[in-house]
Amino acid sequence: MTRQMVERPEQTMEDLIRADGRYPLDAFAFLHEALAKAVQDAHGPGIVAGAKKHVSGQQLCEALRELALDRWGQLARAVLTKWNIHSTMDFGNMVFLLVEGGLMRATEQDSVEDFRDVYDFDEAFGIEGKFELKE
Repeated sequence: MTRQMVERPEQTMEDLIRADGRYPLDAFAFLHEALAKAVQDAHGPGIVAGAKKHVSGQQLCEALRELALDRWGQLARAVLTKWNIHSTMDFGNMVFLLVEGGLMRATEQDSVEDFRDVYDFDEAFGIEGKFELKE
């Protein structure tokens, strides 16, 4: 996945996300932050904004895990669950929704399958069932 967004998409990111309906806007904002972290982790801290730098699905999933744990600690799993994110495949579904909507780029070698079973959420977040967020 490359960090640069494609110019002039047919619909806005918000419209695309709302039409899909699987994940909330906040989850995509978090995905965007994790993508920036993954690019920095993979390519160094001096990356110029808008530079085309690729990261793999696995690298992005790892950045998402680290950012979630840094931000929410023991509540990370509960926040992700509230956003309807239950596995690394959900991250892939989010990424490829944006790719298919023309809002992100992927290489020909990239696939949503790159996100399948990158890690087990129970092991990655280690707090299964202890916390639940209510509306």
